[in-house]
Amino acid sequence: MAGTWKTVGIGVACALVVSGAPPATAAPAETVRITRFLGEQRIPYKAEAGGTVVGGLSGIDRDPRTGTWYFISDDRNRYNPARVYTGRLRIDPATGAFSGVDVTGVITLRRPDGTPYPGFGKPGAADPESIRVDRWGRGLLWGDEGDRPDADHAGIPLTPAAVRSVDLRGRHLGALPLPRNLRLTTGETGPRRNAGFEGLAVTARVITAVTEGPRYEDGAPPTPGRGAPARVTVWGRDGKVRGQYAYPIDPLPAAPVPPTGRSDSGVSEILAVDDDRYLALERSWIEGVGYRSKLYAFDLRGASNVLGRDSLATGAPYRPVTKRLVHDLGSFRPPAQNLESLAWGPRLASGECTLVMGSDDNFDEREMTQFLVFAARGC
Repeated sequence: MAGTWKTVGIGVACALVVSGAPPATAAPAETVRITRFLGEQRIPYKAEAGGTVVGGLSGIDRDPRTGTWYFISDDRNRYNPARVYTGRLRIDPATGAFSGVDVTGVITLRRPDGTPYPGFGKPGAADPESIRVDRWGRGLLWGDEGDRPDADHAGIPLTPAAVRSVDLRGRHLGALPLPRNLRLTTGETGPRRNAGFEGLAVTARVITAVTEGPRYEDGAPPTPGRGAPARVTVWGRDGKVRGQYAYPIDPLPAAPVPPTGRSDSGVSEILAVDDDRYLALERSWIEGVGYRSKLYAFDLRGASNVLGRDSLATGAPYRPVTKRLVHDLGSFRPPAQNLESLAWGPRLASGECTLVMGSDDNFDEREMTQFLVFAARGC
């Protein structure tokens, strides 16, 4: 067990204007809408819990049966082995007031043989990116982005991506079958490095995962003038793949400075509204500009099943998922952070849901572990 810390809180009592900017395809008739911003809290840089360094939180979720929150770290043994934290977000269900974050425990994720995952650059290392409480199955589900070599990282060993199940002590229970087109390779096929499984969602009927960016065969990553498709994969509760759909990532919201600078843009998390409707965080880092994030609602109904299609850049036309802008998150200050987490919190006495977003500080003192809480309807 770990102690708690004093968190830094910023209370904001203002309404948000919900933006709607549908793409060429029609937006779904029903969508989540944000009604209020309830506040911000932060975890101090390199706080300690259970003998570990807290940071790199890339996924969060809440068990509504117990009120326990789970936070997954993408630390690949730079400080400690792959792990999940337990704790709580202090959100008052009567008023929505958000007063703090407590981390109360740590769970080490285990391989099938019972040992912790090895560190970055070693065969079999894990790259945890998302966590979900599986109320309809057993324990927890977590997304592992895997790793692979590329032109800039020639010495990285090939480590498969996965969606895995563990019990509440972190012990391995199983993994979903991986579609062939999402297998990492050592060549220019399949998902790019750091563009594999990034978001994960679960309902009573389905488990859904999204790649952060396009596969090599599906086209180049986003630029200021052009977006790119990510792949949304849906499994039934029997473990069989039901389908795969194209999610259209926006063009970069700004050009790098200088124009030849680097950028990294894609889907950083998804969250289920029901079996067909989801929320998505699109997050960009742009050299000379910083982070930019937008929250979208998207709907799988009417989209083409592209599971058997090798390329989304060539061939016959297909219909991507429909999506609608819920809110541009660039208006929040302090400066926009690396938002990678999305989860439902407790329902308020007003009938509103609470929607929580969290940032990954990358273990960088110039960034922060931040939680933003909103009230919402239509959820």
